[in-house]
Amino acid sequence: MAVRLHMRLGVVGEQERLASAPDSVLVSEPTVGATARSKGGLYLVAAASEGGPRMREATALVAETVQRQYYYDESAGIAVCLKKAIRAADQRLRHQRERLGVPLRSIGVAAAVVRGHELYVTTVGEGAAFLLRQARLLTLPDEGREMALPYGGDALPDVWWGELSVGDTLVLTSRSTVETIGSDELKSAIVTLHPQSAAEHLHHLYVAAGGETSDALLVIEATEVSATTAGHALVPVKPAEPLAGVPDRSPIPLAEPLSGGVEALSTAGRQARQRAGGAIARFFGAIQERLPRRGAGIRRVTALADRRESERRLAVAAIALLGVVVVLAVGAWWIGGQGPGPGEQIHQVTEGEKALAEVKQRVDQVFGGGADLVESDPNRARRLLREAYEWLTKAATAGVSEGKLVLLRQQIVAGLDRLYEVRHTGATTVFRFDTVVETPDLGDVVRGPLGEQAAYVIERSTKAVYRVDLPTREAVAIVAAGTKVGDRTVDEPWMLATGGPDLLVLDRAGALWRWRPADTKGEGTLSAVLVGGDISWGDDIGDVGTYLRNAEQGLYNLYIVDPSSRQILRYTPALDGSGFQAGPSDYLAAPRDLDGVRQILIDGDIYLLEGDGLARYEGGQKTDFGLSMPEDTDLRPEIDLRLFDAVGERRQGSLFVWDTGNDRIIRFARATGDYVEQFTLQGPAQSFTDVRGLFAVPRADAAPLLYWIDRDSLLVSVLEDAGTTASPSPGLSPGASPGGSPSGSPGAASPTPSGDASPAP
Repeated sequence: MAVRLHMRLGVVGEQERLASAPDSVLVSEPTVGATARSKGGLYLVAAASEGGPRMREATALVAETVQRQYYYDESAGIAVCLKKAIRAADQRLRHQRERLGVPLRSIGVAAAVVRGHELYVTTVGEGAAFLLRQARLLTLPDEGREMALPYGGDALPDVWWGELSVGDTLVLTSRSTVETIGSDELKSAIVTLHPQSAAEHLHHLYVAAGGETSDALLVIEATEVSATTAGHALVPVKPAEPLAGVPDRSPIPLAEPLSGGVEALSTAGRQARQRAGGAIARFFGAIQERLPRRGAGIRRVTALADRRESERRLAVAAIALLGVVVVLAVGAWWIGGQGPGPGEQIHQVTEGEKALAEVKQRVDQVFGGGADLVESDPNRARRLLREAYEWLTKAATAGVSEGKLVLLRQQIVAGLDRLYEVRHTGATTVFRFDTVVETPDLGDVVRGPLGEQAAYVIERSTKAVYRVDLPTREAVAIVAAGTKVGDRTVDEPWMLATGGPDLLVLDRAGALWRWRPADTKGEGTLSAVLVGGDISWGDDIGDVGTYLRNAEQGLYNLYIVDPSSRQILRYTPALDGSGFQAGPSDYLAAPRDLDGVRQILIDGDIYLLEGDGLARYEGGQKTDFGLSMPEDTDLRPEIDLRLFDAVGERRQGSLFVWDTGNDRIIRFARATGDYVEQFTLQGPAQSFTDVRGLFAVPRADAAPLLYWIDRDSLLVSVLEDAGTTASPSPGLSPGASPGGSPSGSPGAASPTPSGDASPAP
């Protein structure tokens, strides 16, 4: 007879989860026998890539829809019903997406169904599932990674099917959680701890590692159902008893009278013995009733899996004890037989000490005796310092204490930074938004139109655009969601750009608005921008930018990076400046994949920043332009370019690119893409870590200024070494060019002379 399974669960309590966690966990184990036999139990984790109450509402909507649709659908088997339930959740989420503000493909699902000994698992998006079987951690197939909800496609996720046995453990979580904790820690906790203890321990590790969003975790262990009752053995009925059946009606033999008498005597004797035995039993029973009693112990039936686990742990403990005894014996023999004799001293050079000596030797060659090869012989200094850094890593791996390495590491890194043209600058806070908003969440920033001494910032929690006056450091909200303009209403601001005298605001509903400043105190006029054509912008727009055609008339082209059409849509302005009434034209000579585009910048050419670098287009054709990255990959191996801006005229000046992988700003020559220098923030509390938007401002006789935002502040840095850096003024210097940065988000308006400009890109 097959062993019945019982699921032991481990899940983090709601009171212990992070306040920003958006994930939802669902466990559904039917109590109705028919449902349990046909559908089984449903276990699900819905994880989101972003935090907040709306994302938690979205994941709860997904979990509820999958549960209801799965148990309601009786049209097919478990695998098909599970696929259809996830597609139904996707459809419902897409209908509610505008209300919830959920980005495309931002929610992942990990779902499992257990019916008897059958296990069905499916994952989409960031959802992840792991099966621990016989101390081996198996990653279940994840072909649905590209189907994160909402995705709107017709494809259905794959469902993995297998057999579930006693002792197997299933973990449902998100990929980001596992990447933060580490697969080794995940396996160790599941093998050694009860499911609930494992879930709590892994959650503590996730929080300690700096996890801030997705923290859902569901641990499911298959155990054996323990027996609670014992059946009685069947006893055959004797023919003499009244329930034996129909009496025998065969003819009575001649010896029946004799046998009947004997049987009567036997029956009488038996009854007498029973009465005597009953009297004696009652006598001793009465005596026992008067004796003191101890309560009967509760009989416990231990499951087979628990017994095997106890035996395994006992065996491991015995082996460990034996190993300790052997090690102590060998150690005692070695110390007693190998000790140094009189006058003899043994010195053992470890691998760590050898590596440390190699480090010191090379550092002394570079800086020892008052020499400085970084200045006198840069090539040799670069080779020696790189070798020293490799030996430093080996010494740390071999167990050399950090106290012996910290000064050497500082010398090596400082020398390499000088060779790699690394500058250390500072940052000054221009405005803190927590003075006007309870929990600020900044999203985008641009410099004011036509060199206005102001910065415009999107604040997501209030769904508003703020104007920050740079000289006075005052902020005022100019546009907010819900603002009425005629018969139209502004939705949540999404992206910013500047064109001529205008600030352009693209909202989440795909509507374009124009704010034209009237003074320097935040007064201005807001109007809707007419955009013609049959193309409807989706919610996957990569960026929006402009190019100033005529400064006197304030006319500019509008460019939209549209991955859906695989094109950069170009709109030309109406001559009266009312908007873009004509339909768009395709800028690119041939359609291409634009899903990875992170930012656009237009200055006569068009620059597209993607994860693998910066591309430049001229007349719709891609040029051979590319960025020459710095050679410090030994110190900073992970390069991830996110935002950029430029100063100077077309193909002159510099490009400033934020590398989030190494918390730095890299400067490149705008004409060739050659590496020039890089900037990091000095001080333990300052770092280019959470840059959400930036723009650069040139100055005539001084280093450029870089304005940038993080989660709650607008800051400014002078792009030169801190040894010659004075505290920057938040206002633009008198020598600053009024249009020193090309148009596009997050740059400022492009410099264009009066009258008609050269042909737009």
